[in-house]
Amino acid sequence: MQVSIDGFVAGPNGEMDWMTWNWDDELKEYVQKLTEPVDCIILGRVLVQGFIPHWTAAAKNPESDSFTHKMVDTPKVVFSKTLTSSEWENTVLAEGTIEQAVIDLKSSEGNDIIVYGGRQLCFKFDKTHFN
Repeated sequence: MQVSIDGFVAGPNGEMDWMTWNWDDELKEYVQKLTEPVDCIILGRVLVQGFIPHWTAAAKNPESDSFTHKMVDTPKVVFSKTLTSSEWENTVLAEGTIEQAVIDLKSSEGNDIIVYGGRQLCFKFDKTHFN
């Protein structure tokens, strides 16, 4: 989640124009190392509606990199109170509470889990305590 040092996430209408997108080689290398052991991505509904279409389209480019394919090919779990089904490949909707879903994911076989989410999803995680 991108957040400013003073806790700013987005403008009143969800504007994200305050962020700097300087994806230089050093940042790309850092993100690739961070996500290398990840085999499950947790997302909130609001983010997923832009996240999955973006990465799916980017992966169609013959020059797309391994990180792009990682974002498409890695299984994703989406938390939503409004979606009733998933229209995206490699994506399922979480069932039950966030706490129980994460406990179930952590107790299943696999490597690292990463969360990409906005304010609403992170607020829900903040209210839940995980070890």
